Amino acid sequence: MARIISFSNQKGGVGKTTTCVNLAAALALNGKRVLVVDFDAQCNASSALGEFQKTVEKSVYEVLCDDLPTKEAVREAEIKNLFYIPSSCDLAGAELELSQIVIGRESVLQGKLAEIENEYDYIFIDCPPSLGLLTVNALTASHGVIVPIQSEFYALEGLSQMLNTIKLVKKFLNKDLEIFGVVLTMFDSRSKLAKGVLEEVLNVFGDKVFQTKIPRNIRLAEAPSYGKPVALYDKKCAGATAYSALADEFCSKGL
Repeated sequence: MARIISFSNQKGGVGKTTTCVNLAAALALNGKRVLVVDFDAQCNASSALGEFQKTVEKSVYEVLCDDLPTKEAVREAEIKNLFYIPSSCDLAGAELELSQIVIGRESVLQGKLAEIENEYDYIFIDCPPSLGLLTVNALTASHGVIVPIQSEFYALEGLSQMLNTIKLVKKFLNKDLEIFGVVLTMFDSRSKLAKGVLEEVLNVFGDKVFQTKIPRNIRLAEAPSYGKPVALYDKKCAGATAYSALADEFCSKGL
């Protein structure tokens, strides 16, 4: 049965999708079967894996709202063992549709992923940068959460609200939900600011902070525009090396 992990931070631009896609790719290259679920109407995870259309016939929207069998929406990525369910701009209306469900609206995704969870080692959910019903669905379906945090001023802004959401989901909807780890992104070891952010994050999360830091890297930023994880775009660049190391650390933690 797959380990289902949400990548979540309500603050945008923190490297959430980059971390979700590239950690998934690194694990797939290590022989793990990984499914990425693009749960954001911006469709960034989809484009990072080669799907540039914002409207597709069989997307996570149809799975969630039209009862499309989950397996029918799954696509193969360029890397062996890596699969994804694309998003669509239609997903922007899913919150309204889900809100009309009287019972079980928070667990629709959980039920849909149950159809396929035996086929993968990991299912990664790239959450939207908000704390609405889509994110609650993702957290309810997940065993754990990975929180990417940008190594810049305001890094912890709004984080208490997200932690409170995780706490509420754990209390009322998913008692097994845990924070599996925190990843520092866009990290510059020469910067006093980055070191200060690291100190703050360690004070809040302690040993849940991954030792591997993701650096600022041009090749890492360029890769999505070519529809490729960075390991395919430039496997020797600093970004690819960092995500490979993160995958090793991820596995060493028994996640």
